[in-house]
Amino acid sequence: MQRVLSGIQPSGQLTLGNYIGAIQNFVKLQHTHECFFMVVDLHAITVPQDPAALREQSEAVAAIYLAAGIDPNKANVFIQSHVPQHAELGWLFTTLAYMGELERMTQFKDKSQGKDSVGAGLFVYPTLMAADILLYNAHLVPVGDDQKQHLELTRDLAGRFNSRFSDYFNIPEPYIPKVGARIMSLDDASKKMSKSNPNPASYIALLDPPDVIRKKLSRATTDSGREVKFNPAEKPEVSNLMGIYSHCAGMSLEEIEAKYEGQGYGAFKKDLAEHVVATLEPLQQRYQEIRSSGAVHDILKQGAERVTETASKTVRDVKERMGFLLPR
Repeated sequence: MQRVLSGIQPSGQLTLGNYIGAIQNFVKLQHTHECFFMVVDLHAITVPQDPAALREQSEAVAAIYLAAGIDPNKANVFIQSHVPQHAELGWLFTTLAYMGELERMTQFKDKSQGKDSVGAGLFVYPTLMAADILLYNAHLVPVGDDQKQHLELTRDLAGRFNSRFSDYFNIPEPYIPKVGARIMSLDDASKKMSKSNPNPASYIALLDPPDVIRKKLSRATTDSGREVKFNPAEKPEVSNLMGIYSHCAGMSLEEIEAKYEGQGYGAFKKDLAEHVVATLEPLQQRYQEIRSSGAVHDILKQGAERVTETASKTVRDVKERMGFLLPR
């Protein structure tokens, strides 16, 4: 069975984009692959975090995984920092990476732009991501367009290690679903829907109350004209909303176009809001049950314990091949 690894940072509230573009695919993959789904708290601290908020969001992301349908009996669900081998292998990979490679990372350029000082952790973040993937010798990595470059570096580092120290790592491949890989912002369809956007009206948070969802979608940016038609080049805003509608209502884009022919945006956005509310209400209810039960802590502990055996073996094998004197 092929291995799949992915993770979400516990910084900010998870959005409908995270759910459609990533988490729904995690739920499907757990039935056909050996899955490792992390809360990547070590990645989150590459930029300043409030300690109390980081703890709260780490538990919240794990609970959302479970509420969305990830089964801890089928998939490994854990907190990245609960498995210290992530950090150890991450350090070893910094010694294989080149400064020029890390300087070319677009995410580093974006997050460091205009700042007087930038933390070293942000700079070497891609080597930690490579360690996350290769620690479990993952075959497939669900990635969005913004993470393809990091996966390419992971592939390069795996090949470089194999060349220098003998073949050991799989060369991971991207898993990019044909549908749902990218949901855009409600206020600007040229930008990805992001929990880091300072404008909360730009995204639907998975835990937004129904009335908040309705208000955000009623105010979502639309293109000029009144026609509900899928045309990303000429009508990017409406096309983005139609993509959300299609996922939440289970309707094709053609069916949506036919339903709202001649009606304009008002009826379309009102119905869209109800479909989104109906999609998220069951998840929100399960989330509250999971948080109130406290079960998430036991699940995370068990998940970390399960994966640590694999992680420990990988680090030991890597260190042995690199020439470290290992304890006996």
